[in-house]
Amino acid sequence: IDHVIAEKLSPDAHTKITQDEEIPDGWMGVDIGPKTVTLFGKQLSTAKTVFWNGPMGAYEIENFSKGTYGLAEIIAGLKATTIIGGGDSAAAVVQAGLAEKFTHISTGGGASLEFIEGKELPGLKALGI
Repeated sequence: IDHVIAEKLSPDAHTKITQDEEIPDGWMGVDIGPKTVTLFGKQLSTAKTVFWNGPMGAYEIENFSKGTYGLAEIIAGLKATTIIGGGDSAAAVVQAGLAEKFTHISTGGGASLEFIEGKELPGLKALGI
């Protein structure tokens, strides 16, 4: 419902928080906003299983990491089965110091998605699984 926008993908970029989906010309979306983090928290509060694939923004740059790290903290605090699928999401929860609070972390994002879709994975097929 809100976004962090920046004029460039750089630590010294000027940023703003939008209150809607409109991003002005010359700006780019770089993170979810604080209201969106709060909304995710409310929606996830009763979840029994959470599968997270993909960071919320350009978390590698500190000014654009609050959405990803905020969501990581929310999910890490749930009394639920929590699964991270994907190298970027895995790296983010490790950088946030929260990896040990997740049930499972996979660096195979695409493979994780295909697995939960029920698709046959070549590596598992070769193992007879």
